[in-house]
Amino acid sequence: MNDIQREYNEAIEAADVALAHLYRAQELLGSAGNWGLFDIFAGGAISSYIKRSKMQEAQTEIDAAREALRIFVKELHDVEGASGIQIDTGGFMSFADMFFDNAFLDMYVQMQISEARQQVAAAIQQVEAVREALNGRL
Repeated sequence: MNDIQREYNEAIEAADVALAHLYRAQELLGSAGNWGLFDIFAGGAISSYIKRSKMQEAQTEIDAAREALRIFVKELHDVEGASGIQIDTGGFMSFADMFFDNAFLDMYVQMQISEARQQVAAAIQQVEAVREALNGRL
């Protein structure tokens, strides 16, 4: 295997790692969104807790994806727009949603979940497109 092929393979492997974390985040955000809807219409402290747990797990995956994307970009040197994925799952909103449970706060958190899902989906599309282009050059 020559150096060019090795570099492509390393970039593809880095893309695969990033995609694994992004897909897991997408799954967790979907679950958080479902729990969020339940929380708005019929939930309480328990559904808020489960929703927050899913959001925290998703944030962990997003953080891991961000690091994997950093490595991916380092491998490629020409991938742009792969950063900026972030959802705020901490601070006052988590506390407020748990202990001052009401429909307005729940709807705000639901909007945060939806925005994060869109950002993760966009990142997945970008990484998949670059990965596909790399595979086409091998």
